[in-house]
Amino acid sequence: MTSLRAPHGSGPVRGRDGELEALKRLLARPQARYAVVCGVGGIGKTTLASALADIARAQGREVFWIRWRNAEELAEQMTRTALACGLTEARLEESRAGRAGLPDVVWEQLEQAGRWLLVLDNVDTPQAVGPDGEDVASYRGWIRPGRRGLLLVTSRNTDPAVWGTRAVLRRVAPLESVVGGQVLCDVAPHAGTAEEARALADRLGGLPLALHGVGRYLAAPGSRHRTFTDYTTALDTQLGTLLGATQLRASDPAVGRTLVRHTWELSLDQLAADGNPLARPVLRLLSLLAPAPIPVSLLTPELVTEATGQQTGEIEVEAALNGLHTYGLVDTPTRQDGRPVLGQVVLHPLVREITAHTHTTETTDHSRYQQALASRLTRAAQYVVTSESAGWETARLLAPHLLGAATHTANQHNRLLAEALDHISQSLKKAGDYGSALQLQQAAHTITVGSLAPDHPETLTSRNNLAEALDLFGRHQEAADLHQHVLTARERVLGTDHPDTLLSRSNLANALDHLGRHQEAADHHRQILTARERVLGADHLDTLHSRNNLGLALGYLGHHQEATDLHRQALSGYERVLGADHPHALNSRNNLALALDDLGRHGEAADLHRQVLSDYERILGPDHPATLHSRDNLGLALDHLGRHGEAADLHRQVLSDYERILGPDHPSALTSRSNLGLALDHLGRHQEAADLHQSVLTTRERILGPDHPHTLKSRDNLAAALRHSAHAGSVTGPGRRRWFRGPSHG
Repeated sequence: MTSLRAPHGSGPVRGRDGELEALKRLLARPQARYAVVCGVGGIGKTTLASALADIARAQGREVFWIRWRNAEELAEQMTRTALACGLTEARLEESRAGRAGLPDVVWEQLEQAGRWLLVLDNVDTPQAVGPDGEDVASYRGWIRPGRRGLLLVTSRNTDPAVWGTRAVLRRVAPLESVVGGQVLCDVAPHAGTAEEARALADRLGGLPLALHGVGRYLAAPGSRHRTFTDYTTALDTQLGTLLGATQLRASDPAVGRTLVRHTWELSLDQLAADGNPLARPVLRLLSLLAPAPIPVSLLTPELVTEATGQQTGEIEVEAALNGLHTYGLVDTPTRQDGRPVLGQVVLHPLVREITAHTHTTETTDHSRYQQALASRLTRAAQYVVTSESAGWETARLLAPHLLGAATHTANQHNRLLAEALDHISQSLKKAGDYGSALQLQQAAHTITVGSLAPDHPETLTSRNNLAEALDLFGRHQEAADLHQHVLTARERVLGTDHPDTLLSRSNLANALDHLGRHQEAADHHRQILTARERVLGADHLDTLHSRNNLGLALGYLGHHQEATDLHRQALSGYERVLGADHPHALNSRNNLALALDDLGRHGEAADLHRQVLSDYERILGPDHPATLHSRDNLGLALDHLGRHGEAADLHRQVLSDYERILGPDHPSALTSRSNLGLALDHLGRHQEAADLHQSVLTTRERILGPDHPHTLKSRDNLAAALRHSAHAGSVTGPGRRRWFRGPSHG
């Protein structure tokens, strides 16, 4: 006869204080409610219920524990629970004689008894609880809300509709890495430091089943790996033997649910038994994608059909995805405020890794799945291309999955995938996500150079696009070297006046300008402008770009009036050809404002910068790099007008945003830090200014070298701030940040 005693806790329950407090309040005042502790297998539902049982026992409550196996055993154990609470044999005989329903008799007695806690553990198939197929949410079967005691159910089923309106669902989440590290240290106290334990806990995704299992492994005397660090490293190459190994008795659910490799298979088996056999192949498809949010729109019937070879419809795919969500095998990402992000799903790291490992090592169709995903990602990228700015968010979602597909050997010569990588990279360049754009271009270039000849037009285009991405990311010397390589090849293959050759020369000049080689850049741009006016015409977009870029180079050289005239001409052309709100037009207006500022017309410059900033915020959003550049430039103009406090506030805000979005060492972040230092110097806060200039100088010496013009300027700014700190005196004018969008088509 199975015991009704609750298991005693095996140690401290880490990281569940909030859940336990909520359950304690419900235990004290059930108020015709019951608790459902739910979540993916291995997340610690039983451990949490056991902890509440210890609390209830300490409070003097009767505690009963029933592990769900089948309807017959449940009826027998519920009857024994009622007898323990005072049910008479006479009343029980009435139910046996058919004069009363057994669940009614049992719950009638429980409601008459004193304070109690009843745990129904592992109720993963609530529809089978019954009796006789009774719907759980009707509260006519074995699961009912109580008034004097609390029923607590643990289950992998997280669907609120299944449990009804009187259920209080507590969905259990993975443990934070710090807490997970504490769990590992509890079980394996001699395996390493707390920091090393946190790193391993993070690698295990905070899954308590995995944390306890790994801790026991590390503490065992015969284990191959004895430290947190060794185990973390070994997971990269030995996942199959450490966590993904099969076990002989895993077919027994009582054993399988205690093993990381098998616990989720129980949920998939149950979904298949419930008429949802597509859940397993859909989870396998999702596991082959990157560890990042997945747009639900990616999972189409065509994708599943191509991967599995089985004709599939929308209803079946939706049912599979919803079933996986119900059992906690996929989840919905949340925003910082806790609200769910609709239209996206995520997988727990171990669910993803072990499912992918099982699929690739134990099946023969894994290459077909990979190829189907690559085809679907390629088609999704085409949608982004046609959507312009409306597709930027989709581009961000697709980027990690495209990068993942590019690493698979089946796609090493997939030219369509390379095009998709390039398309998404171009979208993310426009969106200002320069780091992701560079990664995508590198992946596209790797496929292209491995598939085509070195001088093939597509190879040169790919190399050009990679160089542009490097330039935007601030790696100007690498960009210049690569643009020079492409220019030499295009001059040899296409001739000096071909539009692609002129594009390469223009991009090289831009990179040289960023390197501080302004005279070389200006000479190139002047030649390119002449050639483009002759070959393409005065109003061709590439010609307008050349006029804009020449103006920038001349501005750096101090030819401010000529630069202003060129920017006016470029702006007029952009507005005529593209419209006043096009990003190229906004950028041109920004550059005109900088030129006016250089001419000493600071009031006009500030007004124009304020207009441009408003337009950027409206069109591209407050965090786009172009918007940040515009805000920084407005700060410069205000500083020239003597409004140093306002300027410092703007520069400080921009610097914080640059560091968050582009990183502290990006050239734009360094320029903004320098501009903040200049504004603080003007405010008389010379030591703060000197500290900022010293930081910029150190970073520029490391990245650009000691003789780069920007490094020399930082050295001058530092010397001036130190001089002003010791002696009152004049302060050099702020440096200028000019930003442009050069032509990026190929």
